[in-house]
Amino acid sequence: MRQSTVSMRKTVRASGPRVPFERIARTVLGKRYELSLVVCGDSLARRMNRTYRKKGYAANVLSFPLGKNDGEIFLNVQAAAREAKKYGFSLRERLTLLFSHGCLHLKGMRHGSAMEERERTLVKKFS
Repeated sequence: MRQSTVSMRKTVRASGPRVPFERIARTVLGKRYELSLVVCGDSLARRMNRTYRKKGYAANVLSFPLGKNDGEIFLNVQAAAREAKKYGFSLRERLTLLFSHGCLHLKGMRHGSAMEERERTLVKKFS
């Protein structure tokens, strides 16, 4: 049986709080999911958002399903830091929420109250 893995690549110089990405991914996506996480900044997030969603802003998180049991998340740490300050959260809480949000999209959830409730539960558990 294949175990879940999260491969991580940083495209920006960023140091920050430790977030248990693999544990969150395993909780949301299951043990057999292969996830690639790209930790990026505004430039790459804007370019990806423009290319794949035809939007001109730097998204805070983007999720791309690649198959039934694999996908990729682009997590914009620069946007997360701005939003954490703006909304009065710690950077760890904001990164946990955004990563959880991306995983839930890969699981097939859409925006709404059920997704928001699940995000709150995950932030509480992993922050």
